[in-house]
Amino acid sequence: MVEQQPLISRERMDVLQWTARVGAVTAEALADRQRTSVATARSRLRAAGERGLLSRRAPLAGRPALYTITRAGLRASGSRGLEPARVSPANASHLIVCARVAAALERCYPDHSVVGERELRRDERECGRPLASAPVGTVRGGQPLVHRPDLVLWPPGVGTGLPVAVEVELTVKSQRRLAGICLAWARCRCIAGVLYLAAPDVERALAHALAQVDAGGRIVVVPLAALPLAPGPPPSSANAVAADA
Repeated sequence: MVEQQPLISRERMDVLQWTARVGAVTAEALADRQRTSVATARSRLRAAGERGLLSRRAPLAGRPALYTITRAGLRASGSRGLEPARVSPANASHLIVCARVAAALERCYPDHSVVGERELRRDERECGRPLASAPVGTVRGGQPLVHRPDLVLWPPGVGTGLPVAVEVELTVKSQRRLAGICLAWARCRCIAGVLYLAAPDVERALAHALAQVDAGGRIVVVPLAALPLAPGPPPSSANAVAADA
């Protein structure tokens, strides 16, 4: 006799599918997305972890813990073609902020959908062409080399418009590399434009790169500090979200 898996509530399914799309999430980002307290969001994530659907990692002292979906969670959520995201001390800060940005974008554009780099990679692999990535050259054998954004903001419906690539920049890249990426985005025709959410030091470097390659018409740079917070959570929750930037 095959043992049946217990049913998953709609609320928990939403959390699992969102985590699969984004890659890694925090209680602070989930609270922002669901307009609830951080304690409530943390309880929901912990409960999913106790069932083996999510995995918790906290590689950075004093920073929010990151939750990633497990293989059991992927099966339960019906998320196909994806692997559990990897969390390390090297990428944790970036993942924390990306989760916050994803939550804010979904709240600001409720009719759009937000996906992460891993889901974009899967979709492009299945389609055999770039969907929201910029060609940056070729590798051995003539295979195209592309630069993928951290997140993609997709318009509602099929054929209703091009997606917006979203980049989260916390550290300054070399000026040559940054200018090359900006030029690639300026030439990319499968996106409507690019939204850079940048830390203060990166803003200056981006402005210089955009002027260098004349890409300002297709790329918008917004300070991370300008990212709106959800109305409603208690002050302690809002402070915790703001501290992530």
